[in-house]
Amino acid sequence: MPTAYITHPSSLLHDMGPYHPECPDRLRAIDDRLISSGLDSYLQHHEAPPATHEQLARVHGEGYLATLGAESPISGLHYLDPDTAMCPDSMNAAVHAAGALVLATDLLVRGECKTAFCAVRPPGHHAEHNRAMGFCLLNNVAVGAAHALAVHGIERVAIIDFDVHHGNGTEEIFAGDPRVLMVSTFQHPLYPYSGLEQLGPNMVNIPLAAGSGSDAFRAAVRDHWLPALEKHRPELLYVSAGFDAHREDPLAGLKLTEADYAWVTRELVAVARTHAKGRIISTLEGGYALGALGRSVAEHIRELLVAA
Repeated sequence: MPTAYITHPSSLLHDMGPYHPECPDRLRAIDDRLISSGLDSYLQHHEAPPATHEQLARVHGEGYLATLGAESPISGLHYLDPDTAMCPDSMNAAVHAAGALVLATDLLVRGECKTAFCAVRPPGHHAEHNRAMGFCLLNNVAVGAAHALAVHGIERVAIIDFDVHHGNGTEEIFAGDPRVLMVSTFQHPLYPYSGLEQLGPNMVNIPLAAGSGSDAFRAAVRDHWLPALEKHRPELLYVSAGFDAHREDPLAGLKLTEADYAWVTRELVAVARTHAKGRIISTLEGGYALGALGRSVAEHIRELLVAA
């Protein structure tokens, strides 16, 4: 059974300026690596649909969605915060990025595939219920998880976030919801300077110091994530797959390698096989060293393909 690879042309049109690290070349670097490694031919390619207003409103406020749409510029850039800007194509890209998670959820629940990777931008895990921030407009992974719970009768999901920045938006949206377990690692102190005070008993946040590297990351997964996941018994796993903890990344310093991303994916595959019929949906978050990003995503997808 193939791994679904879901993207949309609008993801390449979202552009926050020539010097912004969250750039269209990120997706080109991933595509190039998948082709050169031979993995691309094993993927089942899908074009993401736009998320509907109903799907977005499960995790975002009506007023926020209206404001976001109204602030979409006709030309140039409109800054929502010092790091987050919209160009004329950004809103379309964001709606399709969220829609990719909806499609992935539908494909997995229908049994058409067991694993999926959403190669979309803008990323999502910093977007809160009523706030865009940290390069993120809509919380893609939250839209997908909420869709599974509301439409498909899934009772328990897990969201795994190994981006180097804490997924504050995902935590804020699902804090206190017993149906959703979120486990994460992130560098601290580092933007958005959150995660030390867990907002609910369903949150397992493990801060790591700069330079921690593979041993500390793997210990956090073994000692904290895996016991929590085993207790929760998720029926579907979502991964906020940020690759900016890589040692080559310019925005942080956790010093992970491609081998770490392959290892953690294998660990999550084992959880999914035990509790979730093997079902894992992964979506791109951070990762700004283009070569490292391409290699890391390829190793992550390689493990998803083996699982499928």
